[in-house]
Amino acid sequence: MKKGNELEILIEEMEFPSQGIAHVEDKKIYVKNAFKGQKVFGRITKKRQDHAELRLLEVRERAPYEIEQKCSHFGVCGGCSSQTVPYDKQLEFKKEQVLKLFQDAKVPTGNFKGIEESPILWEYRNKMEFTFGDEEKGGPLTLGMHMKGKSFGVINVGQCTLVDEDFRKILTLTVDYFRSKELPYYRIMARQGYLRNLIVRKAKKTGEILVNLVTTTQINFDLTEWLELLKKQSYAGKLSTVIHTENDSLSEAVIVDKLNVLLGEGYITEELLGLKFKISPLSFFQTNSLGAEKLYSIVRDFMGDADNKVVFDLYCGTGTIGQIAAGKAQKVVGIELIEEAVEAANENAKLNGLNNCTFIAGDVAETIKTVTDKPDIIILDPPRSGVMPKAMEYVIKFNAKDIIYVSCNPKSLVTDLARLQYSGYQICETVLMDMFPNTPHVETVVKLCKKNQ
Repeated sequence: MKKGNELEILIEEMEFPSQGIAHVEDKKIYVKNAFKGQKVFGRITKKRQDHAELRLLEVRERAPYEIEQKCSHFGVCGGCSSQTVPYDKQLEFKKEQVLKLFQDAKVPTGNFKGIEESPILWEYRNKMEFTFGDEEKGGPLTLGMHMKGKSFGVINVGQCTLVDEDFRKILTLTVDYFRSKELPYYRIMARQGYLRNLIVRKAKKTGEILVNLVTTTQINFDLTEWLELLKKQSYAGKLSTVIHTENDSLSEAVIVDKLNVLLGEGYITEELLGLKFKISPLSFFQTNSLGAEKLYSIVRDFMGDADNKVVFDLYCGTGTIGQIAAGKAQKVVGIELIEEAVEAANENAKLNGLNNCTFIAGDVAETIKTVTDKPDIIILDPPRSGVMPKAMEYVIKFNAKDIIYVSCNPKSLVTDLARLQYSGYQICETVLMDMFPNTPHVETVVKLCKKNQ
């Protein structure tokens, strides 16, 4: 077996996140987004002493349990990967993969409470970030998702089933309009062009819609006509705010150099578990609103009777978890790096009449040193990389009775849990929450209890 060889293999098992595994010549072959029972064909892209990686080119035989895909873009779009897997099987695979990570790390789950289903399987996303581009070099303008297996190709996703009809209408209207104006999209290698991204948010409960067009400043284009077309369009929800973000950064990420509000207040409002939350263009907010209610209910249940307790909400974002916890706590202290998110968290607390919440802007690892309150419960909801080592030192020093860890990446989670175990914490309960049907991702919530307390 050599790099560049093409092979047909049978997927025998899986590891997180939806990596199919086959065995050839005493080597493990990893295949991204392949499923147990599939016979796949691909090319070896990496070879090591004990394993190799294969780039999937074709599924030659589906697994016996597979069904027909719902979305016409499936297989070409690089978005969701498991539409042909029945939902009960998706849950089974996610549970198996996370439990294997715990087992391999020799970390117990405590009382494992299984996996909770998403309340809805389709059209659940409240945010999508679309990219301008083309399918082939020199082809017509497209707006959508990066194509599977291509570095730069972008496919229109006007029939995407992870978002609702309002998203699809806005996408189609926008790409048709800018295609008619023959405006160039931004080419990151050449550092030239105008159109970069279209970001659409829609609150599930209130129906409010936010549209954010991201461009460079290389062309001075009047957006009035596009805005009027958006306003004339009929929606199931309500077009509340339209924003133009100027972004001249070299990064592919959406960086705000200047934000221009073209319509509305510049934010939308969503409701979760009876509380209201303002969502601005850069706010982090769980992309499955109905799933977030279930996720945060799990956290609240793990808190137990917390009426007279101080709760720390670390990596708090716009303060959703902290504010939902506030109804059961004496005081909530939240820390978040992004200043805009903290401003939104404090505004949301006022909006909800919560006077027992304080949200602080700063790096968790540094800001946590200045907090004088002593927590009874610490809620951790870190980014995919997990809790930074310096921040973890202070989490441990606080000696809180309980820690509730909400993780979007079980790989970094088990590493952090091992550290907390070593420092005197016992894993009491674990539950999985499927926030992202038809994708490999899953949230894991773990309750840890301080030993001998």
